[in-house]
This record gives sequence, structure tokens and C-alpha cells, in this order.
Amino acid sequence: MTEDHTPEGSLPEPTGPHGGHHALDVARAHGAEAMFTLSGAHIFPMYDAAVKSEQPMPIIDVRHEPSAVFAAEAIGKLTRTPGLAVLTAGPGVTNGVSPVAQAFFSGSPLVVVGGRAAASTWGTGTLQELDHPPIFETITKHATTASTLADIAPVVDQAFTLAGSSHRGPTFVDIPMDEFFNSGPVQHASAGPGTTRLEPDPEAVSKVVGLLSGAQRPVVILGTDVWSDHAEEAALRFVEETGIPAIANGMGRGIVPGGHGNLVTRARSRALGTADVVVVVGTPLDFRLGFGRFGGKDGASPAVTVHVADSPDQVSAHAALGASVAGDLSLVFDGLLAGLQAGAVKPDWSPWLSELQDIVAATVERDSALLTAEADPIHPARIYGELLPRLADDAVVIGDGGDFVSFAGKFVEPQRPGGWLDPGPYGCLGAGLGAAMAARIARPSSQVVLLMGDGAAGMSIIDIDTLVRHNLPVVIVVGNNSAWGLEKPPMQMLYGYDVAADLAPNTRYDQVAQALGAGGEFVTDPKEIGPALDRAFASGVPYLVNIATDVNALYPRTTMGI
Repeated sequence: MTEDHTPEGSLPEPTGPHGGHHALDVARAHGAEAMFTLSGAHIFPMYDAAVKSEQPMPIIDVRHEPSAVFAAEAIGKLTRTPGLAVLTAGPGVTNGVSPVAQAFFSGSPLVVVGGRAAASTWGTGTLQELDHPPIFETITKHATTASTLADIAPVVDQAFTLAGSSHRGPTFVDIPMDEFFNSGPVQHASAGPGTTRLEPDPEAVSKVVGLLSGAQRPVVILGTDVWSDHAEEAALRFVEETGIPAIANGMGRGIVPGGHGNLVTRARSRALGTADVVVVVGTPLDFRLGFGRFGGKDGASPAVTVHVADSPDQVSAHAALGASVAGDLSLVFDGLLAGLQAGAVKPDWSPWLSELQDIVAATVERDSALLTAEADPIHPARIYGELLPRLADDAVVIGDGGDFVSFAGKFVEPQRPGGWLDPGPYGCLGAGLGAAMAARIARPSSQVVLLMGDGAAGMSIIDIDTLVRHNLPVVIVVGNNSAWGLEKPPMQMLYGYDVAADLAPNTRYDQVAQALGAGGEFVTDPKEIGPALDRAFASGVPYLVNIATDVNALYPRTTMGI
């Protein structure tokens, strides 16, 4: 908790371009269009610069610093331009550690500018005196201090350049308070975002072409970096022109539109269990993908795994790979497509695709019973049965939760790329309200729907106040099963009982939202879910639909991620 945001001592009156202008002008040159923050005097120069600039920059002030960083990270994800969070010194900065870690594991372009105790009194025990960069060294691409006024522009420029370059990720810069308030000419001109494209090795591409040419049951997995690297058009072209079955992961969702004939995410188990070649593009070979081990099921031999990444350091070091490629992902997709089309015989994967399509169709039919379930208490799937037909093609759907959001991952198949946000592999709850702010700003004309478990809701619900104050309408759906759904069953399995897994029954998160100035209602009848969602979408204000769900209707999973 941030205990105090007021520094000690007096400060000189700024006379000209102070350090805040130096930093903000660079951020703007790199495409930053909003600042997410929580007030603190160490960072007042950034506010002054935002207000007094020829084109003022919006300042979105939150109620708890993590929401500011989660929002800036989501801006980075949605716009593919580094988002900007500005945190006051000490506890303001350390409150941002978990969101920065999420950005690091998700490859999200993000710059965090932190305040810092004055350089002139460093070591004397001034308020919130803490050396921040060492804390961030392992979860950022770069963490440093802009030690003097002259350092601010070049150091912030470097931070934005690194954050926005492959492989993308967060950077951190803190600025001593006395230098931040200091004034003087800017001696650095930012070049803005870079456009360098890493050329993939032609021999590495040819090796993958050879593996695919000989494959009978290939699958391509499209991950977050396909979107982040602006490769969504090349990826869809590759999928459609080769006929390869595709599975979406993270922000790879929507690159192949929901319902597309080549999208076989709903036949994932069969596809990955019996494939002979699996090409994983733009996502790590972590617990979500069996650590890169595919095939070997139902009598099939182990599959050959191919890993394609946007930079060499992202290629898996632990998996047994048949081939790998690093480079600009559009160039990789186009190179693979050209290689396959130039072959003497074009691969025909239609029988394999047809087999998986049959499984997809059977799964959709089987799922329809859950999506329309009349069960009392409400089955979580019924919520998605009501939500899906109400989602526009350009909706942004945000998942913030465990078990409840697992159902979202199963049922929600976006129609367009860049329409899905989740915490990524780090699994950090509480990110949703920040992401919702970002989505409403980045996509002002789109539906924004935040799906929250009741556990996640308790971590950030106060920032509904931020949505209200800044007039950011969002539809929030809370799946309220009064438990930590991801932890309760595993503990029962391990010990025969559970503890610290239950929450208060039917907590009225809707009344909390109303007390903060938003709309809200509580739903216990499945027939009332649809009308409640209609009222939420029509309200034009932040609106929370709190739905009591069955604690025993848990998402069926085969792994705990460890």
C-alpha cells in the first residue's frame, strides 16, 4: 500500500522545459497517447508536461498503481505501441512489480517511468528512497536511472525503442526528483519507433518447408507474437492457401476468425495428440503447450516440433526441436508459403483437416447443451451461451480470472485479431480493470467486455471508480461461485479436504459497483442473464452483472500447469 505520496523539502519553480517535458516529448514521439498513473509529487513534472503541452496528453489516474501498469500493458497489446505508466517513488513503483512481470512474460511493449528520491540528498534516508532498477532487472528488457536532466530524453528514448522492438517487453526508467524538476534545453532528438525487420535465415525456413512437405498431419499454433509482430495478415494467408489446421493461443485468437474452416482449437486434443508436425509460432513452449511435446496419442508417433519466434532469444532452449526459425514473422509465413507452393507436389492436408473439422462440429454440438443449460445454480457455460450472440465482431473481450475465464477460453472465438486480452502465461489476477480502461481508450467504438471471476474481482474492483470518473463504459460480467475455483479441487484431490478456498457466499459485487457510481445487478436465474446483459450494453456506463454460479460446475482440465 502506498502510504504517502508527498515528498519532503521545497522545490524550485520550473523555468522552461523541465524534465517532465523532456520525458513526455519522447514518449509522444514513440506513439504514446495516454498516461496511466496514481498521483505522487515525485512525478508531478510528467503531469505538468501532459497538461501544458500544445496537445495535452490524457492522464488516467487510478485507485491503485497495479491498475495503471496493467492498463499501460494492455495499451501495448492492443495498439502494438508501448504503453506508458508513470509511478511515484518507493511503494508506488513497487506496486507495479507484478504487472511488469506479466508484461515481461507476455512480451507486451510497456514503458514504466518511476519517480525517485532526489539525487542531491541520496543516502540520507529521504522519503521513499529506494534503488528501484535492481528490483526490475530480471523482469524487464532494461531497467535504469536517468541520473541527470540531460539523461532523461536519451534514456527514455532508449526505453521506448527497446520496449517496442522484437522481442517486445517492458522497460523501466526512474528519474531523481530534483533532476525531474530541473529545467534546461533538450539535447537529444528522438527518432521515434524503429522499423528494422529481422530477416529469417533462408536455410532455416527451407528446413521447415521440408518438414511440412513431408507431413501428413501438420498443425500450426498461432500465438500472441503473431499479432504483436503485425503478422496477422501473412498468418491468415498462410493458413488459407496451404489448408493447414490452425489453433489459436493468447492474442493469436481471431487471426483465423471464429468459425473458420481451418480453425480447429475445439479439436485441440486430437490435433496436438496425433499430429506429426506441429509448428508453434509466436508463443513460448510452456505449460500451456505441453512444454513442446506433441503427438504420441491414440497410437500416433511423437510429433516433430518446430518453433518460430520473432527473435533468436525466444526460441525454446528446453524442447527437442526438429527445426526453428527466428525473424520477422510476416517474412517467415510468406517464406514458408512460397516454399510450399514452389514444391513439385503441393501437400494435400484436406483429409486430416476434414477429420478435425468433424471433431469440431461434434464438440460444438455437445457444448450447445452447456451453453443453454437451465441448471440451478447457474452453470458458468450458460453465461457464455447468452453472451456470445450479443458480441459484435469488433468486440474486445478481456479475461481476468481462473476457472470462470477458462470457460471463456473454450467458448469465445473472436472474429477479428486484437480482440482478446488475458493475463498470459504469468497468470496474474487483478489485471482486468486496467485492461478495460485501455480497451475503451484504444477501441472507443467497440464493445468492451470484462469477464471476471469473483476472486479476481476482489483484487481490483475499486477501479470501477476510475471507469466512472473518466467516463469509460465497460460491461463487466462476474462469474460468482464464491470460491477460488482453480485451487479448491486440486487441494481436495491432494488432501481430501480444502482450506482457504472459499469466499463469502453471493457477495454483492454489483452493489459495490453501484456505490462507486456504476450500474449493476445480481442474477440468480439463468433466464435473466440475457436481459441483464442487454441492459448492461445499452446503459452507456460502466455496468457490472454479478451472476451466481454453481461452485461444483468446474472447468474440466487435464493439467495444473506445473
